Amino acid sequence: MTDRPSLRLHDTATGAVRDFVPLRPGHASIYLCGATVQAAPHIGHVRSGVAFDVLRRWLSARGYDVAFVRNVTDIDDKILTKAAAAGRPWWEWAATYEREFTAAYEALGVLPPSVEPRATGHITQMVELIQRLIDRGHAYTGGGDVYFDVLSYPEYGQLSGHKIDDVHQGEGAATGKRDPRDFTLWKGAKPGEPSWPTPWGPGRPGWHLECSAMAGAYLGPAFDIHCGGMDLVFPHHENEIAQSRAAGDGFANYWLHNGWVTLGGEKMSKSLGNVLSMSAVLQRVRPAELRYYLGSAHYRSMLEFSENALHDAVNAYVGIEEFLHRVRSRVGAVVPTTWTERFAAALDDDLAVPIALAEVHRTRAEGNRALDSGDHDGALVAAGAIRAMMGVLGCDPLDERWESRDETSAALAAVDVLVRAELERRATARAEQDWALADEIRGRLKDAGIDVTDTGDGPQWSLLVEGTA
Repeated sequence: MTDRPSLRLHDTATGAVRDFVPLRPGHASIYLCGATVQAAPHIGHVRSGVAFDVLRRWLSARGYDVAFVRNVTDIDDKILTKAAAAGRPWWEWAATYEREFTAAYEALGVLPPSVEPRATGHITQMVELIQRLIDRGHAYTGGGDVYFDVLSYPEYGQLSGHKIDDVHQGEGAATGKRDPRDFTLWKGAKPGEPSWPTPWGPGRPGWHLECSAMAGAYLGPAFDIHCGGMDLVFPHHENEIAQSRAAGDGFANYWLHNGWVTLGGEKMSKSLGNVLSMSAVLQRVRPAELRYYLGSAHYRSMLEFSENALHDAVNAYVGIEEFLHRVRSRVGAVVPTTWTERFAAALDDDLAVPIALAEVHRTRAEGNRALDSGDHDGALVAAGAIRAMMGVLGCDPLDERWESRDETSAALAAVDVLVRAELERRATARAEQDWALADEIRGRLKDAGIDVTDTGDGPQWSLLVEGTA
């Protein structure tokens, strides 16, 4: 890692791409708004996990010691409403879907966070934050609730650009508010709802309060990067900034927001009924292929879902995978080496993954030409670079997590053993000029959907594409 900043990130707060200069040299602290565990995850939910996993991996690859916090919101109006409608305890409902989110992240190779705090485990920190705000004149009690006084914080709107006169918190009617623009820090206890004791009476936390308290608990009063979906800019992240800085904390130095996964031009959401669940999509494509697809667009852009786009991503990933397998079978073991300068320049430029992937495919084409011309050293260099680059993107086809857990890869490995035994029999038959037997073996393999090509490196096999036999 050099002294000069190389990574530049788009900061939502300034609306500009800025050099990344960490608060502590060599250390990067990141907070990602995680799931509100009210229902099963769809691919729109996990896009932020994939996008900011690439950020984390690149920072680590660049030599930073990364502290990565991703929270779980396990107490929320929607959780309570859905659990009550199903006749289930709220805590069981939250725990059930927390496990599903964890499984979804793990399936896509998203690295586990340094810590994954639950909101309900940090009530003490929330109460302390509220007290600091009350003491500083930025919060007040009313009707059993505690509210943040928006007008007491002149910088309100600095992240989203909202004018104070246009602010609407999206909260229901509240009798204790002095001003409708104020937002709830603490909700007074209601019959049938969980509650915790506080100096202002029993109740439960407001959504915005949770993240400020948990970020401070693990990353301190000031940290480097706060991440989340663009739908969280207002009011959630705007309110986080207001309550944290009004309490005297510096809070986040950079704000990164990922675009939505859209369907028909609209944000993928359960309310619109246009959800593509993780389980449904993983019945059609492999986890590594879905990760490649979700991470292939620039993190700040919208990703419009279509079956054609998903299919194109699968084909692109398989092309990389097949090249690496060819090199391994013809030349030998492929070890990750290092990325190319163009790949590094792309990721240093606000994580420009589309450009980085273009470099991966350029290197693959170069490697294929080398392999076809008999330049095994050149092919091996290209393959090693591709493994390094795809590793940073979290979907290296030869990584043991994909090969060991991927039934398709396991099946191909088993087929490879059987086919190579047949090819050895065919080679023996050809050496003995038993052309009938050699042709019979090749014909039998073709009938099984396996194409054999004789090359300067010996016979190579591949699966016949449907419609080409």
